[in-house]
Amino acid sequence: MTATSHARGPAPLVGVMGCAKFIAPHPYHAAGEKYITAVAEAAGAIPLVIPPLGAACDAPDVVARLDGLLVTGSPSNVTPALYGGPPSAPGTLHDEARDATALPLIRAALDAGCPLFAICRGMQELNVVHGGTLHQKIHEVDGRDDHRADTSQPLDAQYGPAHPVRLEDGGVIAGLAESAEIIVNSIHSQGIDRLGDGLAVEAVATDGQIEAVRVSGAAAFALGVQWHPEWRFDEDPVSTALFEAFGAACHARAQAMAPT
Repeated sequence: MTATSHARGPAPLVGVMGCAKFIAPHPYHAAGEKYITAVAEAAGAIPLVIPPLGAACDAPDVVARLDGLLVTGSPSNVTPALYGGPPSAPGTLHDEARDATALPLIRAALDAGCPLFAICRGMQELNVVHGGTLHQKIHEVDGRDDHRADTSQPLDAQYGPAHPVRLEDGGVIAGLAESAEIIVNSIHSQGIDRLGDGLAVEAVATDGQIEAVRVSGAAAFALGVQWHPEWRFDEDPVSTALFEAFGAACHARAQAMAPT
């Protein structure tokens, strides 16, 4: 399925979770262009950046106006207090405004049956919403590999194929990939420790690290991946298929919610 093949009626509106950033000399609310492009081109939807307003964002009201929610990745880590973790190492980047916005939005989307696609930090937030915990530094966990990218390299190298993941038989991604294994990029130090209640594993790295999950029994598409399928999605069939499947769910919601 291509983005145009499911474009019936008005394009669905997809909220794209933004982050609080400082781009000297001003603070900004921003989302990466690669997420916005993937939503527009592969999912066939209109992306709308959601600013991290915390308590000023009425999550159920926002979700009621959306046909899908994309929870993006970010260089920042989820605040450990939200999942009962130890304090972060000095210098760790956090974004408490995003925490206070994204977690309620995820809950509201699931409650409303709004399609949800969570990427990298987004998948970690999805796990925390379900009562799970996180490793803050996977590379310091016995038996785990280093999942970080070499930031001294160009972006093409940082986002290049990094390691295989085993896809769980019968899972959403296995069905899209029509394969038992795919190769993914890897740009994270934080990751799932204890899996949250109500989540099912979709993919696992060779070191045992959970790389993708779905929400069991969700009313609509509700998936999280640890890698970055939005990066040059059109060069990878599985990445394209993930966004097309998300887009199809968003189109279905838009049609179901349209006035008759």
